[in-house]
Amino acid sequence: MTARPLTAPLFVLAAILGMAGCAETTLTIDAAKSLSNATTDSSSQAGHFKVGDPYTINGQHYVPRDDLAYNETGVASWYGPGFHGKSTANGERFDENALTAAHRTLPLPSMVQVTNLDNGRTVVLRVNDRGPFAKDRILDVSKRAAEVLGFRRRGKAPVRVTILAEESLALRTGGGPVAPSSAPPPVAAPTFQMATVYPNPGPGRAPTVMASADAWYIQAGAFSDTINARRVVSSLSALGPAHLSQTLQDGRPLTRVRIGPLPNTRDAARLLQQVQASGYPEARLVAD
Repeated sequence: MTARPLTAPLFVLAAILGMAGCAETTLTIDAAKSLSNATTDSSSQAGHFKVGDPYTINGQHYVPRDDLAYNETGVASWYGPGFHGKSTANGERFDENALTAAHRTLPLPSMVQVTNLDNGRTVVLRVNDRGPFAKDRILDVSKRAAEVLGFRRRGKAPVRVTILAEESLALRTGGGPVAPSSAPPPVAAPTFQMATVYPNPGPGRAPTVMASADAWYIQAGAFSDTINARRVVSSLSALGPAHLSQTLQDGRPLTRVRIGPLPNTRDAARLLQQVQASGYPEARLVAD
């Protein structure tokens, strides 16, 4: 068990603002939307729509923009301790048990579809806060969202985040007043330490590449036929250190094809797109 920093997203206090290939378990989009609608109503109270002005946190400049084509792959973490019931960046009340998220530049509120690339779970979240401000993260989610996506204990996971344009536009027509563009810029929120528990790896039948607990890999697929797996390794070797690793799934031996370990999540996300474009659209980011 190691302690890993979890950077909580922005909260502007009311006193400052002056205002009160592998088989995985998947949540269907329809079910996720129903769950999202059921748990985000209370968090939307007293909020307003805003895009926001450019701002700088820890020397990094951010420019909020209305991007209805947003689609990004990266790492998500979760937040909540110490912030339950406080105001988010657009004036909503943060509820750690609601399906919400924080993003650095998307309009507030927006609706996004988030898929955990480790296990295939998908959920729809309401973005109503700013953050995360750790450079290797693209999204912070509530505790409940982390539970649904299956990474609450671990603390972070590789994800794909896609804005839902129609649903996001609907929030604006039925929401509160548009916030003035002169709203105060965000300020950095405190950083919390979080204990991270890693699952035990599956039983192996061949040597694996050794790396730290923070190592990221691209998994192109898992195959019952080792010969096919070796062919995939050959086809991907030009992109990076491709190799085989053995595991068991439901008692059945499988040979995984992975590229890595990779130095950071930014490089991993970039390589993931290259692998998918090379004929392996189901490739995903995994962490060991």
